[in-house]
Amino acid sequence: MATNGVFSLSDLQWSLSNANGSIVVPGSLPSQVHLDLKRAGVITEPLLGINDISPFFESIQESPPDTTLLIFYGIDTIANITLADEPVAWVSNQFQQYVFDISPILSSAPSSGANLTLAFESAHLYGLNASTQPNAETFPETGDFEYPLSRPWVRKIQSDFGWDWGPAFVPAGVHKPAYFITLSSSGGAEDSLPPILVSETSVDIFKEGSEVVTGEPANETAPWVMNVTLGLHSPVEVGNATLTLSIPELNLTSDALPLGFIPAICNETLSTPVFLSVQWSIDDSVPARWWPHNLGSPKLYNLTLGLDLGTSAPTFQTTVGFRTIRLAQTRYPDEEITTRGITPGDQWHFEINGHAFYALGTNIIPFDPFYARVTDEQVRWVIESAVQSGQNMLRVWGGGAYQPSSTSAAITPVFPPHVTDTYSFYSVCDELGILAWSEFIFSDDLYPINDYLLASIETEVRQNVRRGNKHPSVAQWAGGNEIEGIVSVVNVSLPNGTHYLDEYVTLFQDFLHDVAYSETNSVPYTDCSTTHGVLSLDPLVVRFNNGTAGEIYGNGERYNYDASQAFNLNTFPVTRFMNEFGFHSMPSFYSWEEVLESPDDFSFNSTVVSSRDHHPPAGGLAFPNPNAPVGQAQMTSAVELWLPTPNTTDSNQTFAQWTYSTQVFQAMTMDAQIAWYRRGAGLGENNLGALVWQLNDIWQGVSWSSIEYDGRWKVLQYTLSGMFQPVIINAFWTPDNETIQLMVTSDRLEEVTGVAQWTWFDWSGAVLNSTTRDVVVPALNNSVIFNAQGLENILPAGSQTSDVWLHMNVTADVNGTMITNEHIVKFTPVSLADATLIDPEIQMTSSGNMTFTVSARGGVAAWTWLEHPFGTVGVFVDSATGLPLNAFYLVPGVDRTGKRHAHTCPFGAEEPLFREFRNLESQIVHLGRITPRK
Repeated sequence: MATNGVFSLSDLQWSLSNANGSIVVPGSLPSQVHLDLKRAGVITEPLLGINDISPFFESIQESPPDTTLLIFYGIDTIANITLADEPVAWVSNQFQQYVFDISPILSSAPSSGANLTLAFESAHLYGLNASTQPNAETFPETGDFEYPLSRPWVRKIQSDFGWDWGPAFVPAGVHKPAYFITLSSSGGAEDSLPPILVSETSVDIFKEGSEVVTGEPANETAPWVMNVTLGLHSPVEVGNATLTLSIPELNLTSDALPLGFIPAICNETLSTPVFLSVQWSIDDSVPARWWPHNLGSPKLYNLTLGLDLGTSAPTFQTTVGFRTIRLAQTRYPDEEITTRGITPGDQWHFEINGHAFYALGTNIIPFDPFYARVTDEQVRWVIESAVQSGQNMLRVWGGGAYQPSSTSAAITPVFPPHVTDTYSFYSVCDELGILAWSEFIFSDDLYPINDYLLASIETEVRQNVRRGNKHPSVAQWAGGNEIEGIVSVVNVSLPNGTHYLDEYVTLFQDFLHDVAYSETNSVPYTDCSTTHGVLSLDPLVVRFNNGTAGEIYGNGERYNYDASQAFNLNTFPVTRFMNEFGFHSMPSFYSWEEVLESPDDFSFNSTVVSSRDHHPPAGGLAFPNPNAPVGQAQMTSAVELWLPTPNTTDSNQTFAQWTYSTQVFQAMTMDAQIAWYRRGAGLGENNLGALVWQLNDIWQGVSWSSIEYDGRWKVLQYTLSGMFQPVIINAFWTPDNETIQLMVTSDRLEEVTGVAQWTWFDWSGAVLNSTTRDVVVPALNNSVIFNAQGLENILPAGSQTSDVWLHMNVTADVNGTMITNEHIVKFTPVSLADATLIDPEIQMTSSGNMTFTVSARGGVAAWTWLEHPFGTVGVFVDSATGLPLNAFYLVPGVDRTGKRHAHTCPFGAEEPLFREFRNLESQIVHLGRITPRK
């Protein structure tokens, strides 16, 4: 045993075998079965080709000097644990941490050592078995992905069973760190072993007198209350423990705050901590506030916790931030309806530190099909990319994992210090200033209710809410993903639908609500990611379909795969907040190179490429997905309607063109919707949120992401960088009546002033006319700068719709800093498929240090694209603005100079820059200048 009492199970010799012993290979921890089999050469990389079509660990040798605890921070998922052939526990929840007192077993174990064995059961088969028990209720089909029926019965990452953007491996294994921790019974300060284990720490910071459950705004000038709760395991009774809190940066130290009596561990196998709490009051004026990065500084402080046990005084640290977060869901007051012109109904928006703000962001899915191999570098790159593109909120989707806090022992709030996870998430969000809308892991299904499941869920939720409290980035807890809408349909479509509605109310309105609020007074809860709002907050009464016609309630989502309607403003929702909207696209040629194994695979509709389009879902394990032609056709139709159709004599070139063109369309349609929702901040809906589906990828395949699996930015990610700027300019075009409106929109909390300019060009690059106008935009509002109807009043005199396009930009003073926004997605009166594009004759020159200039010597190059080489990631940045630059219109005589900001690639070795470019017109003539590797 290590002298500090902590021994990592990662340091043991493990083996992995199947049930009949025909396969025995070295194991590791943390890991999952697929990963150990890959390392042993039994299987190839699971993400390679069509590999996306269950185990046992052994051996330790230890003896117990005092009290020895066995701690698992995550077991995926169904496992029987034995030590020295004695039962320790049977576990069935991937989202719990487990602490077992194994002292009694070790005291009688052979002196030569004892084997620790985890025997895993298939989570799918377990779920099927649970669902077919005589007392199990039957649920209606609500739409399965690959593995049917079992998912709702298993407390496991739901997308492990397949989703419409990822594979279905249903992995198993010890996917997080695990330890033996030995505690000293003497507890003397001279003892080398820790006297106590602090397995959980909650630091809940809120305003004095506030009650988050009521949804009422906090008194922003009231003192801060820091409520610290410790989960303690002690080998001996401690009669008068105290806790001293200090924040060195503020020169603040509390009195010795009484914790009270700590009982001794009672030799029960499952060691449940005793929870003790203290409160510390801090004047409002002392700490600086934590803000999202685009509204202020994400200020963090180091909090030291000194635990005085009488005979010893261990200390440990964590980071904290001071902020209030509110989810406004109550009815708009009549005064606001009258004075602001707001459409009657309920509010649905977030307020940070007492200020309503616009939430700009995306949705997060799991970073890899195998949790155990996700790295800090990989996740930090994705979050940094979100921040660099102007996002201030990420939604942690409720079908994936509870995202971890940190891998850093310095800020892991446990004693003795040790690493509790494989990668960091919330600590990075805290540091970078990005809010994390978080959800409990329930998604797109009806969930059973029984005493065993409720007990397991309660422990899971309590542990994760307590862990999340200290993170100022946590913005809310939602009960689950999209289930309110499902149960609302079931309620009216089935004869016994009310039964399932009642179960939903029990689990999501009552049970999870009460558990969450018993653990936090700083983070709001709502029943579902997409909701029709509430009739009451305290007590929580979900509105469901009980609304008044013409009023607006809750939030919304939009998925319309009819590309002919992609830019039809009449099809866009009018809602208070958009938490999901998206369109799928291909990853780049370079991502396909990572997984395609045959030259014949490099084709838009090849078997392997189509097999990685899981939209619409297969509903079973049929290979390839029998519904993939639907998703492929949607992308094909979109490109053919709105862009030049890729077509060359080189099959690789044509495939590369198709992958890029699907990304361009994805960016165009998302741009149109973001503009519409941001516009709503100044209209009756008072829309204050737009979260695009989705940010990251789980593999190399068709998905809705803006960042590919290897970290490469798609076209959409660069487009978001323009659309998520504080002040933006957009054109709203209604072709039915030939009406256009140019508008400047601001998400600032104060009025901004600036200058807007719009210029008509032809495809040769000639300026046809240009207009400049001063603009003043109120806080969180719009300013219309141009309105016209009829092409004769819109287009330059004598021009044809296929010959012209509109460039728009706005320069504004934002808090003393001048910013410029160029609308990347240009307005064209007709589809680019019908535009009279001209050979741009692009040239590129380099001035060293990864700085380059691109020029068009012929015509305008629409959607000029600069690409990174295979195996690298990075961002191209405009030298003039310092903002991400790519997928732009290149005009003759208006060169673009930029720099490649390379990133130490978390997915592979960095390689030299390839000086490559693409543009839409060149897809027909000039794309051959790029030579793909295969």
